[in-house]
Amino acid sequence: MTIDISQFYQVFFDEAEELLAEKERLLLAVDIATPDAEDLNAIFRTAHSIKGGASTFGLNDMSEVTHVLESLLDRIRKGEMSLTSQHVDAFLAAKDILKMQLDGHRHGASVDQEAVANVRMMLHDLSEGVIVAAHQPTVPSFLHAEQKQEVREGAHRYKIELPDIPQRDVNALVDELGLLGRVSVTPLAGGRSALIIMTHEGLDDIVAICSFVLNPEDLKIFEAPPLTPEQRAIEALERARIEDEQGYGFFDPNEPAESTQAELSDDERGYGFFQPIEQIRLEAGIVPEAPQPAVAVQSRPEALDAADAAAEKKASKKAADAAHAHAEAGSIRVSIEKVDQLINLVGELVITQAMIEQRSDGLDPMVHQRLLASVSQLTRNTRDLQEAVMSIRMMPMDFVFSRFPRMVRDLAGKLGKKVDFITNGAATELDKGLIERIVDPLTHLVRNSIDHGIEMPAARVAAGKSESGRLFLSAAHQGGNIVIEVADDGGGLNRERILAKARENGLPVSENMSDAEVWQLIFAPGFSTAEIVTDVSGRGVGMDVVKRNITQMGGTIDIRSAKGFGTTILISLPLTLAILDGMSIRCGDEIYILPLGFVVESLQPARADVKDIAGQGRVVKVRGEYLPLVPLHQMFNIVPRFTDPAEGILVILETEGRKAALFVDELVGQQQVVVKNLESNYRKVAGISGATILGDGGVALILDVAALLRSSRQLTDDTVVS
Repeated sequence: MTIDISQFYQVFFDEAEELLAEKERLLLAVDIATPDAEDLNAIFRTAHSIKGGASTFGLNDMSEVTHVLESLLDRIRKGEMSLTSQHVDAFLAAKDILKMQLDGHRHGASVDQEAVANVRMMLHDLSEGVIVAAHQPTVPSFLHAEQKQEVREGAHRYKIELPDIPQRDVNALVDELGLLGRVSVTPLAGGRSALIIMTHEGLDDIVAICSFVLNPEDLKIFEAPPLTPEQRAIEALERARIEDEQGYGFFDPNEPAESTQAELSDDERGYGFFQPIEQIRLEAGIVPEAPQPAVAVQSRPEALDAADAAAEKKASKKAADAAHAHAEAGSIRVSIEKVDQLINLVGELVITQAMIEQRSDGLDPMVHQRLLASVSQLTRNTRDLQEAVMSIRMMPMDFVFSRFPRMVRDLAGKLGKKVDFITNGAATELDKGLIERIVDPLTHLVRNSIDHGIEMPAARVAAGKSESGRLFLSAAHQGGNIVIEVADDGGGLNRERILAKARENGLPVSENMSDAEVWQLIFAPGFSTAEIVTDVSGRGVGMDVVKRNITQMGGTIDIRSAKGFGTTILISLPLTLAILDGMSIRCGDEIYILPLGFVVESLQPARADVKDIAGQGRVVKVRGEYLPLVPLHQMFNIVPRFTDPAEGILVILETEGRKAALFVDELVGQQQVVVKNLESNYRKVAGISGATILGDGGVALILDVAALLRSSRQLTDDTVVS
C-alpha cells in the first residue's frame, strides 16, 4: 500500500519558505565586522534544516546546494574563516537559488540550472578561500571546471580498498563520498571493490563517512600518486562522455522506463510506502516546464568531521526539543478559505444576534427577565466569538516589513547610496486581506524614497548630513485604524520642479497653492520629475496606482515634506474590512453607521456657538476650538427633521489630524455591524465605504468619514451625490 504523503510535502514547502525568509533576515542583520556567534549558528541551522528536509523527500538538487552552503557556513561559525561581505552576497544568492528550486518542486516552475551551477561553484570556491571574481562567467566549461579543481593546491587522491560488502553499500559509499570530491570505482581480486577519491579533505572526513556503512577497521586507505596531465585529460574526457549520456547529473539516463523500474529494488523505490513527488505533481495537474540544457559542476563541500559527531548529535537533540516545544504550543496550519468561511458564518451570527436583541427590546423586563438575561449573555458571547475569530485573520506587519531589508540593501548598492533601514511597530497587526494588498504600494514608496529621496553620499556630506541616509518604516494603531509611515531624511520634495512639471502636463496649478496641495500633484497619472528613465523609476507609473489601491482599501494617504530635511508619507487603513463597531445615527428617515473609531464625542450645541462664514458654510465652537460643521442631510440631499444644529445632535469626528462636527437628527445606538461591499453589489458611492444589515433586516450605509471631512473644506450648497 502506498501512503499519500503530498500533505507532508506541503508542510516541508511551507517550512522551507519560512526558513529561507528567516535566513535572509539574519543575513541582512548580521554585523560583518564582528558577527555574533549565535547569529552565525542560527544561519547555519536554517541551511541544515532545509538540507535535512530536502534529503528526506528526495529533493537532491536542493540538498546539494544546501550541503555546499552548510559547509561554508560551518567553517565561518567555527572561526576557520572570517565573514566578509562577499560571503553574505553569496549566501543571499544561494537563498534565491533555493527559493527558485523550491518553486520548481512546488509549482512546476522552471529552474535555471546554469544559475544553480554558478552559485554552487561560487560557494565551493569561497569555502576553499578562493577569491571569486565580481562577474562570473556565464557557464564555465565542464571540462575546464574539473581540470581547474584538480590542479588546485592541496588536492589528494586516495585509494580505499573495501571488504566484501553488498553492491548497495558500495553505491551508498560512492554517493556519500561524492560530497567530498570525485569518486570512481575499480574492481579488486575476489569480487571486492576499491574507491578512488579526489578530494581536498583529510582522512578523518573520509573515515567518518565510511563508518556509517562499515567498520572503519575493515578499511585499507592509501594515498595514490597524482595523475599525470595525460591521465587526467583521458579521465576527464571519459567522465564527460559518461555524464553526457546520463544527462550531466541533472536528468535521468536515456533508458526505457520499464527496464529502469524493473531494476530498482523496493528500498530504492521508497519501500513501497512513499509516493514520488513527480507523481504527486502530475496528479495535482502541475506539469513542469521542459528542462533547460544545463552544465553540471562538481562541487566538493566540506563534511562534518568525526570530532563534531557528538556536537552534531547534541545540536540535533536540541533542535528536536525545540520542535517538540513548538508542537506543544498548539500551532496548526489552516487554509485561508476555511478561515474566511468561519468569518462569514460569524458575521451572519452577529446579524442574527442583533435581530434577536432588537425583537426583545419591546418585552417587559419583569415578565421576561430570564429571556432577556439569556439574550444579554448571547450578545456577550457573540462579541467574544467575533473578536476571537477576527484575531485569526490578523497578521503582524512584520510579514510585510521583512521583505524590505533585502530590497533596500540591493537597491542602495545598485544606486551607489548608503541607507540605514529602520523599522518600528512590526508586531502591529492588520487584517490578512489588507496586508497582501498593501505590499505593492509600500514597495513603490520605499523604492521612491531610496531613488529620489535619499541623496548620494557626497551630496549628503556636502549638506552637513551623515554619509548614510536613513529610511524609516513604522506601523501603529490609531483608534480603529492602522497608520503606516514611510519616512526618509533625504532632500525632500522640490516644490518648483513639481509645479513646473504639473504645468507641462496641463494640470491646473497656481503659485498660491499650499505645500500640501502641491504634494498631492505627484499622485496625478503619468506624473514624474525624474530626468532619466531607469529600471528603478522615472516612467510616471506608480504613485497614482498607489493612491488608487489605498483608496480602494478604504484608506487615505498624506504627504509631509521639507526641502533638505526629508519626506514622510502617511497611510491610514482600517484594521479590518469585515466587522466593525459602529454608532447608528438617524438623518431624516435614513439610518447610517459611523465607525466608532472616528467618533470623539457627541453634543447638542447652543445657538450662540454656531457661526456662519461667508462662502465657507458654518462652524461650531467646541471648547474654544472652531470646527467645520458638516450637515449630513446636505451631503446626501435628503429631507432632515431638523435644520437648526441647536435642535439636532453634533457628532465630533476626527481623522487624518483634522476634526469636524457632523450634524445629524439623533443618535440611535451603538452596535457591531458586518461590513458588506457596496461597490461589488451596486456601485461606488462618494462618502460611503460600505453597507450593513440591521437587526430589523433593513440596510444601513456605512459612512466614509475621511471623505466627508475632506469634502467639508469646500462645502457650500453643493451635495456630494445628486
